[in-house]
Amino acid sequence: MQLTSRLALMNWLTGQGLTGLPENELLRGFCERCCAEGLELSRGLVVIDTLHPIYEGRGFRWSDRPSNESDAFEYGSTADGDAAKSWRRSVFFHMLENGHDEMVIDLADAPSMGFSQIGELAEKGHKHYLAFVHRFGENGALGLMDCLYSCWTTRRDSGFSGAELEALRDLVPVLGLAIKSGQQVDIARTLGRVYLGRDASEQVLRGRISRGVTERINAVLWYSDLRGSTGISESIGPDEIIPFLNDYAQAVIDPIHDAGGDVLKLIGDGVLAMFWGEDMADARRAALRAEHLFRKNVAALNARRAADGRPTTSAYIGLHVGEVFYGNIGSEDRLDFTVVGPTVNEVSRIASMSRSVDRELLASSEFYKGLDAAGRRYLVSTGRYALRGIGRAQDLYTLDPDVDASEPVTGSYERYLAG
Repeated sequence: MQLTSRLALMNWLTGQGLTGLPENELLRGFCERCCAEGLELSRGLVVIDTLHPIYEGRGFRWSDRPSNESDAFEYGSTADGDAAKSWRRSVFFHMLENGHDEMVIDLADAPSMGFSQIGELAEKGHKHYLAFVHRFGENGALGLMDCLYSCWTTRRDSGFSGAELEALRDLVPVLGLAIKSGQQVDIARTLGRVYLGRDASEQVLRGRISRGVTERINAVLWYSDLRGSTGISESIGPDEIIPFLNDYAQAVIDPIHDAGGDVLKLIGDGVLAMFWGEDMADARRAALRAEHLFRKNVAALNARRAADGRPTTSAYIGLHVGEVFYGNIGSEDRLDFTVVGPTVNEVSRIASMSRSVDRELLASSEFYKGLDAAGRRYLVSTGRYALRGIGRAQDLYTLDPDVDASEPVTGSYERYLAG
């Protein structure tokens, strides 16, 4: 590859990296441009670890021939099991263990080398293999994301020429920098969603990070906490407490997200969430849909836990509607993007009242009145109550018992929620 072509490809990578071209498209564009300039790549693979609660890292693939392999993939932990065995037999692990930055392999020798996966490459007609490990350095690393792995093959019988190896040594670091840049943006979005919530994360990443910047919104608020969690935590071993909380947090959070809500806070075993939009009747129905999905989730979860001899529970849920301040609240160097206001205090009091009236769901009169006529048919009053710390008494509502007891009513309610 001529110097002018090399520089043109570097400029393309830099420009596309700055504009945020997806990593799989960066790799595809890189490989196709190399081939167009006479550097006959047959396959490219780039792998980078990341910061994610489930995945250890991500990879991107390109091939010169049609394949059923996806051009982007995620992988879990390589710390144990078959994944660990495969990793320890890989070329990349060998390079890390021996301090190599580059490794060139004649794939005719692949069967005798004992590395995982490269034998398959030889069987598919690839002749020459080049691998790189580009380390980021202490200031450039994010957790386990401390280097970028890549490997390249050609089908040419003579393999990569010396000039082609030199070209790839120049070009791959620029590709790596563009991919690392994309992954850092993705990490920021992931951490934002995981720790702030989906909408709050988007607000922060769009630049709403100034202290005191809030907006008044009308929202349906959800507050839930687990039944008897303190007693359960005291009766089980310390190593069981976190799995117990995680099981039920998953059972609560998934239906909130599935119904279009946003989880704002996890407070011990409590969950504060909101549903909002232009049509508040739809937001109310979404909250009821989430509650219904939660009851299904918890029934399945309790069946699994009971079969394993582990303690089970459910949750009290309060639903309320009102005006809240939504935005950045806190000190100059420690902010929280959340909701505040009397409505937040009231919804937690409503959830607490569930214990006293022995109902797993309580909704405020404001929530009930804003439902459409079809929705109000499924809620019944439990009476009028004065909430602790709240100056006025109000009627509280729960699901009509027929929703659980009568199959036709259950079906009708589910059709209403889906509507």
